[in-house]
Amino acid sequence: MGFHNGIGIFLLTTLSILTSVLSASNYYCEEPLVASLPSDSFQNSSKSSDRRSPHFAKLNKRDGGGGWSPNREDHQPWLQLDLRDRLKVTAIATKGCWGSSDWVTRYQLQYSDSGQTWRPYRQENVVWTFAGNTDADTVVQHKLPHSIRTRYLRLLPLEGSPRGGMGLRLEVYGCTYKSDVADFDGRSALLYRFNQKSTSTVKDVISLRFRSHQAEGVLVHGEGQRGDFITLELQRGRLSLHLNLDDAKPQSSGRSSSVISGSLLDDHHWHSVQIERFNKHINFSVDGHTQHFRSPGQEDTLEIDYELSFGGIPLPGKPGTFLRENFHGCIENLNYNGVSVIDMAKRRKPQIYTVGNVTFSCSEYSSVAVTFLNSTSSFLALPAEYGTESLSVRLQFRTWNQEGLLFSVQLFRDPDPINLLVQLSQARLLLSLSGEPQHYAQLLNGQSLSDGQWHSIDVVVKSQKVSLRVDNRRPVTMEISGLSNSVQKTTIYFGGCPLSQSSFVCENPSRGFQGCFRLLFINNHPVNFLQVQQENFSQISFDVCSIQDRCLPSLCEHGGQCMQSWEQFYCDCSGTGYTGATCHNSIYERSCEAFRKTGSKSGVFTIDLDGSGPLEHTQVNCTVTEDKVWTVVEHDHTRPIDVRGSTPQSPFVLIFNYTISQYHLRSLVTSSEHCQQEVIYRCRKSRLFDTWDGTPLSWWLDRDGVKRTYWGGFLPGLQQCSCSLDGNCRDMNYFCNCDADQDTWVNDTGMLSYKDHLPLSEIAIGDTNRTNSQAVLQIGLLHCYGDRFFWNSASFYQESSYLHFPTLQAELSIDISLFFKTSALSGVLLENLGVRDFIRLEISSPSTVNFTFDLGDGPVVLTTQSPVALNDRQWHYIRAERNVKEASLQVDSLPLQLTEAPSQKPYHLQLRSQLFVGGTASRQRGFLGCLRALTINGVTFDLSERAKTTPGVNSGCPGHCSSNSVCHNGGRCVEERSGYTCDCTLTAFDGPHCTTALAASFESGSSVLYTLQEPFSGILNEEARQSPEVTKSQEEVSLGFLTHHAPALLLTAHTLDQRHMAVMLASNGSLQIRYLLNQEAAAEVFSPMSASLADGRFHWVKINRKGQELLVQIDSTISKQYRLSRGSALSPVRMVILGRIQGGDIDDNELVHTGLRGFIGCLSSVQYNQATPLKAALQNRQNPLVTVIGRLEASGCGMISSSNTHTLSEDSAKSDSGKDPLKNADQNDVALIGGVVAAVVFITLCALAVIIRFLFRHRQTPAPPGITPKTHRPSMERPPYRPELDLHKPQHDSKEYYI
Repeated sequence: MGFHNGIGIFLLTTLSILTSVLSASNYYCEEPLVASLPSDSFQNSSKSSDRRSPHFAKLNKRDGGGGWSPNREDHQPWLQLDLRDRLKVTAIATKGCWGSSDWVTRYQLQYSDSGQTWRPYRQENVVWTFAGNTDADTVVQHKLPHSIRTRYLRLLPLEGSPRGGMGLRLEVYGCTYKSDVADFDGRSALLYRFNQKSTSTVKDVISLRFRSHQAEGVLVHGEGQRGDFITLELQRGRLSLHLNLDDAKPQSSGRSSSVISGSLLDDHHWHSVQIERFNKHINFSVDGHTQHFRSPGQEDTLEIDYELSFGGIPLPGKPGTFLRENFHGCIENLNYNGVSVIDMAKRRKPQIYTVGNVTFSCSEYSSVAVTFLNSTSSFLALPAEYGTESLSVRLQFRTWNQEGLLFSVQLFRDPDPINLLVQLSQARLLLSLSGEPQHYAQLLNGQSLSDGQWHSIDVVVKSQKVSLRVDNRRPVTMEISGLSNSVQKTTIYFGGCPLSQSSFVCENPSRGFQGCFRLLFINNHPVNFLQVQQENFSQISFDVCSIQDRCLPSLCEHGGQCMQSWEQFYCDCSGTGYTGATCHNSIYERSCEAFRKTGSKSGVFTIDLDGSGPLEHTQVNCTVTEDKVWTVVEHDHTRPIDVRGSTPQSPFVLIFNYTISQYHLRSLVTSSEHCQQEVIYRCRKSRLFDTWDGTPLSWWLDRDGVKRTYWGGFLPGLQQCSCSLDGNCRDMNYFCNCDADQDTWVNDTGMLSYKDHLPLSEIAIGDTNRTNSQAVLQIGLLHCYGDRFFWNSASFYQESSYLHFPTLQAELSIDISLFFKTSALSGVLLENLGVRDFIRLEISSPSTVNFTFDLGDGPVVLTTQSPVALNDRQWHYIRAERNVKEASLQVDSLPLQLTEAPSQKPYHLQLRSQLFVGGTASRQRGFLGCLRALTINGVTFDLSERAKTTPGVNSGCPGHCSSNSVCHNGGRCVEERSGYTCDCTLTAFDGPHCTTALAASFESGSSVLYTLQEPFSGILNEEARQSPEVTKSQEEVSLGFLTHHAPALLLTAHTLDQRHMAVMLASNGSLQIRYLLNQEAAAEVFSPMSASLADGRFHWVKINRKGQELLVQIDSTISKQYRLSRGSALSPVRMVILGRIQGGDIDDNELVHTGLRGFIGCLSSVQYNQATPLKAALQNRQNPLVTVIGRLEASGCGMISSSNTHTLSEDSAKSDSGKDPLKNADQNDVALIGGVVAAVVFITLCALAVIIRFLFRHRQTPAPPGITPKTHRPSMERPPYRPELDLHKPQHDSKEYYI
């Protein structure tokens, strides 16, 4: 099936390419079209003099004044050409007026078949502005990227010479082309009848051009008696293609395909359509936008009976009757499978039957449209009369805006006039009468009127009543009393009010109208827009409806819903899982690691593995351990499965379906540092391999469906099990326990950990059909941890060096994120060039980062200025984004720089060169320093691997400590070549990231006495030590505890002069902070909460005092501030005591009483300033500064979670979001290196002995080649599974081992 689908797509693509090539290479089409035109083919909006008349505007002529110039008072000039016939236009050339300083520097083009309804020339779906001249004599020529077919051409100058004015000579290039046209009046059709009863086709090509007068109508239809059909029709101004290839059987119901394309196709302009089908594969193109889709069902052929109809679906046996609304408009060059249908109809061929009145010339539509361009300054003022007869206004409009004034008119009534307003309000039509407050009334009619479709309104004021009709709905009416019966003259203001007009004569309670009008009637008299005087309108474009569907194609990503107004579009990202102007950025983290960094516990989380990439977000299980976060993916067969009765010819097969898609699985495994999946296999008289020739009797398939025969715990390519590697197989003559074929239960359980093969997709067991043969199988979940890309880095040490990658695919949107560190003054971080377009990210000065891009109309530069230098050899983060709506630049945590994209500008970024990272194509201004974690549109680039083969660049980076510390709780990050370690010496924690809480259980007589040296007795920074008044006025205390007993003394700090502070639990279990800072006064006591903390649960307490200000935090819920009495000061603290104290010289009786009882429970992670008494007592009791009294044992305090540790023990609330687990921590332990080396030597000797014994027993069997494990650097962290087998290194990818 996949092969046939591929062939179908290939043939369809080849067919499309051949069709395009043949149509593009028909003949030369660059003939001059203007030089031979007569004078009456030129028209203009105005002329500066008779010598500058429009017919003098021929390119190479110097007649008259040497060209055409508009009147200087003409603010909307245009020059119009009548080419005398519909021609194909491919290029235009201009220059200024001869012998003058007049020329045009910028202009736009419009074209029309009738000279009344105009269409702007667009490129990239925006009205295109052409660059004009810079002098009077140089010719500037533009080849049109897509040619146009037109009779009338209009050039609109936008800007003239800065030294003179506007002046123009021009030439247009093109050619004639064959045009067969048929005009359908809405009650006619052409039928193409086949030579046989029916036709069955595997391949179809239908092409045509059409111009429609209405939004509904059938263009093509054919059907067969067995249920096949094809229909192409206009629905609400969009083209719908319906196709069914299956027979009309009950099981095939609902199997047809329907595809919608195009928008606003009822605009009286020509549109091209092409349908290409090969088997089930279809290309559907409308105006160059192609959709590829596949028809469902089983059949490949389209079977049509008798005929194919064009323009409508006539009802058999009833002439003039049609099943659906017919097409009303013109069709040009209609071709069906190489047959020119209209040409055959013109020549009256018998295969063509005409229904109704079909003519072979295209009738012109007399309606003229106008466009209100601006919601604040556009208006059209027209005079009107009303009296005893009536006042009526009828018109059609279309818009995207939900609000806007359609028209306002003043009505005369005794004693005061009133205003009648008709406006859009929340996409409904609102008619209101306003004057005195007691005469205010409203009518509502219609709904969803801002959908871009034409809607009609009819307002009639007659017989003291006003009625409002919308489209074909029933009118709503309202009475008006006191209207004048005499004939009155008034002015109707359409679209808005003049800025200079008094508010009562023209009232506009909201915004003006932006949209199009046509078919305007006042008192049943049509309005000729072309005769409106210039002083009666503003900001209006005549002869053209400039409506544009900004949601076709939709530029919202990831399923965001596109909504639009007249000037711009918006993306509704609700429910998509993405955010941003175009729904580009994921709201979810990319890995489970990020959730641990934010303090979350194990659970089910939603992650987005590729961020802004195409993969959708998905749910996984995140299991948080002390030093790793495992991403766990489940499947549908987790229970043990009993296998019996299977043979190699008919094996027991189990297929695994995972909770996430195969694309998500591949992304997860690829980006993870390590993955594993356990295979639990117990057997009795069931072999994995044939004893005689090694043929696999059981096997499994990897994620790509490739058959694998190695089992858990061993290397790919070797048909062995884990017991062979461990040297503990039950029978050393075999490489798996099961192959001994014993009538007892044995185990061949192991862990699959070669990432390129994970996860397991299918398993087959084939030797359980003998007597007493049985196997029990259980496949574990997929477990992954780490992010192998986060520390992927490269070092650039030559300014001319760079890394190159394929061209960025960034036409509509791109996001770039990376980390850098440097000591250089400037440098380009990355660059990608096009012909005119480019994108660049660079450091332009030590404190400035620039993000620059050019879409062909000039560069856009976003700049971030840092208050501190960025070349400080520390890691800094950059994120730059550009989409069709906006661009942004973020550096570290500095304010976001944001700029919006203009709505009428190009939005495609066309890049062609390679992507240069760390330099430019010119090899100048290169970057010197380190880059890491370069991610573009969700794809992380492998800088390290590319750097291995690039001169001037090294793989890796000598430093991985970020400004957002990867070490928690005040731990110090120590840089290493390819990683980092955390120095936890000055913290109360331990572990790879300083997150392991050190805790101990206390009894009633237990205490820890810690003598402080000078550095710890007061504040620690140098500036503070130089100020004797401040040195003794600050302390930071943090600790965790768990107890059931109260009262209890947790911590006391003593000075030499009997002053102290204490943390204790009162008799009711509430926390008390006691300060005795003045010997002449009583102790100051602070109780942050009355609830008991002696509740058997773990609690965190943090105390921070600076001078008189005291802050107390309990867990993550209580935070209280206090102020100590003035003049209080704490002398240098000499001793910190945990637990029980003796009375001594303490004058605080309550403290003495509590201190004698001590503390019973668990204390954890105690820190006083930078002194860590509990850590010293647990790890180094030989320390002379520590004295332990009573029994003290290490404890887990009920398995304290790292999230609790992180919440209150860190001074900064920021987490190192996105960083991977610690790699190669504590690799400098020399003793450990020696131990590991000794272990490796011992294992090698044991393995050698096993191999010798095996070779001795099997001298007839060739010995397998030796396996040399890759030497690893020692690590203090114990890996989860077999660190000596590094299966993720590329050296093993190409090796195969045979037995």
